[in-house]
Amino acid sequence: MTAAQAGLLGAAYALLQALGVLAAGRAVMEARTAQGAAAWAVALVSFPLLALPLFLVFGQSRFADYVATRREALAGLQSMRHMKTTLRRRGLLTDTRYTRDVPFERLAKLPFTAGNAATLLVDGAATFDSIFAGVAAARDYVLVQYYILRDDRVGRELQARLLERAAAGVRVHLLYDEVGSLGLPRAYVGALRAGGVQVQAFHALGRGAARLHLNFRNHRKIVVVDGRRAWVGGLNVGDEYLGRDPRIGPWRDTHLCVEGPTVQCVQVAFCEDWHWAAGDPLRLQWEPAEAAGGGYSVLCLPSGPADELETCTLFFIAAIGRARSRLWVASPYFVPDEQFVTALQLAALRGVDVRVLLPERSDNPLAGLSGWSYVDALEQAGVAMYRYQDGFMHQKVTLIDDDWCTVGTANFDNRSFRLNFELTMAVLDRGLAAQVLAMLERDFGRARRMAAADLRARPPWFRFAVRLARLSAPVQ
Repeated sequence: MTAAQAGLLGAAYALLQALGVLAAGRAVMEARTAQGAAAWAVALVSFPLLALPLFLVFGQSRFADYVATRREALAGLQSMRHMKTTLRRRGLLTDTRYTRDVPFERLAKLPFTAGNAATLLVDGAATFDSIFAGVAAARDYVLVQYYILRDDRVGRELQARLLERAAAGVRVHLLYDEVGSLGLPRAYVGALRAGGVQVQAFHALGRGAARLHLNFRNHRKIVVVDGRRAWVGGLNVGDEYLGRDPRIGPWRDTHLCVEGPTVQCVQVAFCEDWHWAAGDPLRLQWEPAEAAGGGYSVLCLPSGPADELETCTLFFIAAIGRARSRLWVASPYFVPDEQFVTALQLAALRGVDVRVLLPERSDNPLAGLSGWSYVDALEQAGVAMYRYQDGFMHQKVTLIDDDWCTVGTANFDNRSFRLNFELTMAVLDRGLAAQVLAMLERDFGRARRMAAADLRARPPWFRFAVRLARLSAPVQ
């Protein structure tokens, strides 16, 4: 090596080290947790060559570009503000002033609305039958948003139904996540556009330098028809969600169909995402309509990395604190941080029946292993953990006491709490809570109780793998 080459190499190393120090400073200032800040700072200063690319991709905790776009979208929604005034005038707002539900409205920045109807949809066949029937009945517009959209049997059926509505003069808008639907063929999208469907990808990859922000995903699953009916829940569009993938087997999932004023609240989340992806305002139905026979009080809670607060985190911690007799959680991925573990322990210690239902087989090996790492601490406090045996369980459902339940897109993991755009529907109604109770009782009947003794009986390599998987919890 010549002196010139050595000097150039030294200068490059010094520059890399300086960039590592600068990035470490940014991590300290912007990381949402002290543990995350410390981990990034040490890695960036010690191993800048390896850590810098990872920090650019995974180190961002706020989707800053989306924040500005959201302000633009909401500023233009004069009709949405009219919607809130109309809800108040027509008595369709639930009075939560003297209840334990005030924090949930403040987090959602949307109200609990009265006069809704809600239908619990168990598994893929019931869900897609309901959605396809709703789309076929559309007369004005259809809004469709999915994290995963596949070009398979169910994906092509959705495509055909959207094209049929577009040909009939119905405005159809389709939004899919760029990362989750990475394998979606251009021909699939091209056929939709050629048939008059407005299609956009949600670019969590961003624009320019922001394209490196791969860690952000839009995990929402939304269908809205004419501003009168909406579907939200755990199912994406793919044959596996109907149990057609032999590698996965039966697929257990839950969706919710709502009618009434809460549909306008669901539209707010779609409009924000559409404005980010397309930059175009949408002309929608913002006049709320009470559902026929609807008596449910429903809150729509959008959450994501563009929020000023950690909305999803605070929502579920508040929900855990709300429980007095029962707290049942079903999630395919259970990788919470310590504050959630503490909240679950405290709930069990005050006498709440706390149960957590996970799948026996996971499509995410790291998450599957990580779930075992919580058994000991939760078991000691009285929390019961179960593994669902009859196929893969993918539902995201909570049941609190006898009158409160949630169905949505958020998992009990750091990705949903802090990195994904999610949507959760909270329903305050004894009738629907009773349906969720019966559904979860069937699920627990097909599950096996997890025990710390089971983990201790496993070979050392498995216990080590569990601990190792837990270290990756922040990005799972």
